[in-house]
Amino acid sequence: MGFFSKLFGLGKETKAVEVEPFEHEGYLIYPEPIAEGGQYRIAGRICKEIDGEMKTHTFIRSDLLASKHDAENFMLEKAKMFIKQTGDDMFR
Repeated sequence: MGFFSKLFGLGKETKAVEVEPFEHEGYLIYPEPIAEGGQYRIAGRICKEIDGEMKTHTFIRSDLLASKHDAENFMLEKAKMFIKQTGDDMFR
């Protein structure tokens, strides 16, 4: 069973990392870089409550950066630009 547990991730506990969101024009931006090969892929979520329902737009970019901090900052800037360009249409 040990081999299959490792292969399929059974019995493995994963810790959910609590990310503090950044508020921008009524949207909550959650930078969530993905560690990959010693670098960090730009990723995250944009959330907004619309008509009493929390809507979420998740994205992952192809960009890789050397530090987690840089990936978080770049994600914030990209998310702000995306919000400006698409607004609530991102949730359709």
